[in-house]
Amino acid sequence: MKVAVAGGTGVVGRWTVSALRDAGHEPVVLARSAGVDLVSGQGLAAALAGCEAVIDVSNIAGTKAAVVSAFFEAVSRNLTREAAVAGARHIVALSIIGIDGVPYGYYQGKVRQEEVLRSSPVPVSVLRAAQFHEFAGQYLARMPGRFVIVPKWRSQPVAAREVGAALARLATGSPPPAGELAMSQLAGPREENMADLIRQVARAQAASGRGKRRQVIEVRIPGAAGRSMAGGGSLPGPDVPLGTQAFTEWLAAQVREGTL
Repeated sequence: MKVAVAGGTGVVGRWTVSALRDAGHEPVVLARSAGVDLVSGQGLAAALAGCEAVIDVSNIAGTKAAVVSAFFEAVSRNLTREAAVAGARHIVALSIIGIDGVPYGYYQGKVRQEEVLRSSPVPVSVLRAAQFHEFAGQYLARMPGRFVIVPKWRSQPVAAREVGAALARLATGSPPPAGELAMSQLAGPREENMADLIRQVARAQAASGRGKRRQVIEVRIPGAAGRSMAGGGSLPGPDVPLGTQAFTEWLAAQVREGTL
């Protein structure tokens, strides 16, 4: 099966492309580096020709609700329109667990993405995943100083590799009935405290010589967002499928491979 992957060069996108290839499918990367602008739609129609499914793992680096919402709305409208023209039978989009309970700018953009997808002419499946194991290192990279402020945050992180594999399985499986949006979740094997995860990555980076010593300070964020993050708003619901790789196992592998 020929499957387009919007954002196929990103953290999850690379794993999704790899999972598709390993399963014998033909992935088509939709990214600027491949001549496709997801926001303007330039190059999208040609890239989607012959694709039976589309996976959207596109992303934007931002926290302002208006900017993030505009990005995901434009991408979703372009993908659903052109996927229908191309004759695709299924669209799969990656979202985040708890976005409708945490009034945070980026999450509001993901909510808008889901809203747009509900009017898609092509059947849509949405996978809401927990934060990735990789998130702790990404958070550190955005905080260059010695002191790293982290919100009190309960999470159940999952490996990006396992998310990519789940997206590939969804896209190549049976689509939901026309006019329906199928929702599912995926989280990691156990609950963690985000500040603890970031401390572990900071220590590992310092020990390997790839980073300086950092002091991670956990704080309770005021308001509804802080209450939700501290109170478990980012945790999965009951009976949700769980990944198998724990954060400590993932971190040990990164240290061994020198990829932290």
